[in-house]
Amino acid sequence: MKTVLIIPARYQSTRFPGKPLLELAGKSMTQRVYEQCAKAYPAEQIYVATEDVRILSHCESLGIQAILTSDNCLTGTDRVAEVALQIDAEYYINVQGDEPVFNPNDITVLLNVLPRSCGSILNGYCEIDNDADYRSVSVPKVVFRRDERLLYMSRSAIPGNKRNIFNFGYRQVCVYAFPKDALLAFKNYSVKTPFEEQEDIEILRFLEMGYDVQMIKMSKDSIPIDNPEDIEKVLKRIADAE
Repeated sequence: MKTVLIIPARYQSTRFPGKPLLELAGKSMTQRVYEQCAKAYPAEQIYVATEDVRILSHCESLGIQAILTSDNCLTGTDRVAEVALQIDAEYYINVQGDEPVFNPNDITVLLNVLPRSCGSILNGYCEIDNDADYRSVSVPKVVFRRDERLLYMSRSAIPGNKRNIFNFGYRQVCVYAFPKDALLAFKNYSVKTPFEEQEDIEILRFLEMGYDVQMIKMSKDSIPIDNPEDIEKVLKRIADAE
């Protein structure tokens, strides 16, 4: 099965402009994400997808393959879909560009599932172990069937209860695998679907289109940088590891 790994890196982030070039202990965030990916996936099959020539030039200076995409992509998944029009593969692995300390073994977990995925969309999840993450609107929460097929994903605290207390929950890990046909169908939408727009969670577009999304259990190591206040947590993890 032919696969490639794409790291979307958008300079004009709404919440955190310039985030891909943010320096984290001497390396850019994009470089750190790339290096984590390269620990588990062939470097010659990894591409950064960006709309900005500054990121493109930065990648080229480091010997990282990069592709310039349009600046009107609705989401990172739309950016991956643009790459699918240029690079042919059966599956496109997507690691979000704001995951500088994710566990490379999560890519291996995904790749091990791919041969029996039957064309499904795959996405990672892990347990939530604290009340703050359960209630944070920056953390997409996941509910799924017993066979781990996605039922819904929300920034709200789900599953909830009448006492409004945290009992258990799961959060999204932003490592995905998309079959080419699903990506191209996703790209055909010129606007976000209603629940995708409301929640600001792009995986919901696939659900609204009628696709199954198979959730895959992964580690709890990822710390996405959604906001500037997340930087200190990441720097601490880097310092502990190095």
